[in-house]
Amino acid sequence: MIQELTKTQFTVLADNLDNPKGLCFDSDGNLYVTEAGIGGNGISIPAASGQGNLHYGTTGAVTKIEIGSQNSKPQRVITGLPSVAFADGTGAAGPHDIKFDSNGSAYVLLGYAANPEFRHVLGDTELGKLVKVDFNTNSWSSIADIADYELLNNPDGNDIVSNPLAFIIDEEETLQNLLIADAGANDILSVCTEGNNLKAKAVIPSQVLTNPIFPGSGALNFDKGHTPPPGAYSDTRTSQITIAPVPTSIVKGLDKAYYISTFTGFPFPEGEAKIYRIDADDQITVFADGFTQLIDLAFDAEGNLYALQHMNQSGWKGKNEGSLIKIAPDGTRTTLLSGEGLEAPAALVIGKDNAFYLINRGGRPGKGQVIRIEK
Repeated sequence: MIQELTKTQFTVLADNLDNPKGLCFDSDGNLYVTEAGIGGNGISIPAASGQGNLHYGTTGAVTKIEIGSQNSKPQRVITGLPSVAFADGTGAAGPHDIKFDSNGSAYVLLGYAANPEFRHVLGDTELGKLVKVDFNTNSWSSIADIADYELLNNPDGNDIVSNPLAFIIDEEETLQNLLIADAGANDILSVCTEGNNLKAKAVIPSQVLTNPIFPGSGALNFDKGHTPPPGAYSDTRTSQITIAPVPTSIVKGLDKAYYISTFTGFPFPEGEAKIYRIDADDQITVFADGFTQLIDLAFDAEGNLYALQHMNQSGWKGKNEGSLIKIAPDGTRTTLLSGEGLEAPAALVIGKDNAFYLINRGGRPGKGQVIRIEK
């Protein structure tokens, strides 16, 4: 029987990170974390939520953690990446995810969290794009423009917003081996590593809420980047609303299908987040449901799927406790960790040592952590 983990089993590998979002190991077992940054003092653009402006800067970074080295300290190996955030450094979008291909080349996905129509005012920026990075020269080159695809195509037919959040490199696929989850556009895109043939692979369906629960007067505005201003939900008599799914991660299973987690849009209803499955024919079905604010997924070698909840309750309730949940191949669920120091986690990866590596306190300027938990 799996015993519940406790926070005494945490090992903090990195601390004081600026809005960390994604994790990945390289072939040598080093761990890399993307920091979305804190924006800056540059030109601003309106946030998609309508709650103010996002300010531009070059505070995004990638940090390397040498696992197993006793004397090594986390170090930033790429700096100066673009970032936007509110003036206090919250609501940041910038470097969101990182992956390595079989040749050791590194790719970084940059978020945006706004309407792509406004991006040009920021100048020549890689926000909303997938880039290939060179650690030796602290440089990068654009591979695919995800935000521009949303502007030109808008696959889900709803508000034009792009916020690329997570991706995988699937080298079993010969033509489409990069798959990207756009949390703003609510779709999954595919593209070659050379950047050609960018297209929508799947649109994650919206869902209808019956008798939705809205924030009250004392609610915490935990995410003003994605939460509308109070006037937008002052009338709580609405019996049904349609909300966006907000896809947050994509992984590939032993069955060769893709699995996508959803966060759900405002008002972030409890128990309504789902895991979708996309089969070889690009048919999308619900694999598992009943979750709250899912942020990441990971498979182990035995086919167990691990789901990470950013928060166990609607974020505006002010409770930051998250959960790590195991879903066995037969569908059995086991909560491995809930709360006990797990606060607003943002990413999950399983190491070669079979331990869990997580981003803890994700989305917080100067407060983010990378932690290790024994499996």
